[in-house]
Amino acid sequence: MQEKAPELLRALEGLLEPATRGDPQSPLKWTGKSTRELAKELTRQGHAVSRTTVAKLLKEAGYSLQANRKSLEGAQHPDRNAQFEHINRRVKAQQRAGQPALSVDTKKKENIGNYKNPGRAWRRQGQPLKVKTHDFPDKRKGKAVPYGVYDIGKNEAWVNVGISHDTAQFAVASIRKWWQRLGRRRYRPQGVQRLLITADSGGSNGSRNRLWKAELQKLADELEMSIEVYHFPPGTSKWNKIEHRLFCHITRTWRAQPLESYEIVVQLIGTTRTDTGLAVHATLDERDYPKGLQVSDEEYQGLNIKPGKFHGDWNYVITPRYQNR
Repeated sequence: MQEKAPELLRALEGLLEPATRGDPQSPLKWTGKSTRELAKELTRQGHAVSRTTVAKLLKEAGYSLQANRKSLEGAQHPDRNAQFEHINRRVKAQQRAGQPALSVDTKKKENIGNYKNPGRAWRRQGQPLKVKTHDFPDKRKGKAVPYGVYDIGKNEAWVNVGISHDTAQFAVASIRKWWQRLGRRRYRPQGVQRLLITADSGGSNGSRNRLWKAELQKLADELEMSIEVYHFPPGTSKWNKIEHRLFCHITRTWRAQPLESYEIVVQLIGTTRTDTGLAVHATLDERDYPKGLQVSDEEYQGLNIKPGKFHGDWNYVITPRYQNR
């Protein structure tokens, strides 16, 4: 049925996405909107459809009706859902304008060596691939630090595999590489005016990370364009699109495959593909990104940052400093 009505399915997913709940990395999703309400809205949009057809489409797309389950610990931020909706609106507006909207994050660091990787792969019976019994890191081989830059609209990703530290300097260097290798070729003919980035609220691209903002300022100055940043509320990193549109597929690609070298990591990431047309490019970044770099109060005051009216701590725009001259 999905093949017969791709426009209808896209319209349905557009209604569900802001309200979809559950673990985005799982193929099984559920939504609180009723089939009657969904059918009514789809009909209003010009897709004459019954609630029965909506139910069939939902089932085929991996949705189900589920009861509540007590599993959450701690309080959630009161503006959590409002921020989700705010991000969703801004991303869609950016895409309508033909401008790039990115989802960024660091994937879990991986030990380099003959270590067990979760999952199973086909091999001759009785001939399993032998790996080390213990997962103690080999300091000589190090760890791979994959930083992903996912283009939401084009379903294309750039993964910068670092060998050093996951710092804000490394994060922005990865975004710069995306622009140099993919972004300017994909968007320059349309005239990019603003780059939109969605990110988690912690880590190397955290909302309170001064170095992250200082490095983004440098990038904005270099590209001569504004950079619009939106952070997901604390504790909601799984809702960042890069998690379930890129990282989970990379994990599937290298399941049961020991990551014995950086070259293997880069190669496996670069071969990641999906039925929906995901294209992934990867490169090895051998530069050193030292930890502990600080941004002084004076340097921070010199950044051209404009906080958003809604949660300026999560939402802000960094404009090139030449515009102030």
